[in-house]
Amino acid sequence: MGMYDLVKNRISELCAEKHITINRLAMDAGMSPSSLKNILYGKSKNPGIVTIKIICDGLGITITEFFDTEEFRNAPQEIE
Repeated sequence: MGMYDLVKNRISELCAEKHITINRLAMDAGMSPSSLKNILYGKSKNPGIVTIKIICDGLGITITEFFDTEEFRNAPQEIE
C-alpha cells in the first residue's frame, strides 16, 4: 500500500472514530468539501504536508498523532 492510500485511509478512519462526516471535517478544517473529497476519491493523489496539517487541525489532533500508526511505521520508502 502506498503513502497516498495510507493517508486517505487514515483520514477516513479518524472521521469514523470521531463520528464526523467528510463535509463536517472540511468545515472544521476551513477547507472546501470538494478539496477533501478530491484527496479521498483519488483526484488529488499527493496532498502536501500543509494540507494534512490543516486536516489534523480540523480533527483536533497533532500531525504526529496522524502519522503515529503501525501502518505508517511499516510503510516502505517511496523513493529509493
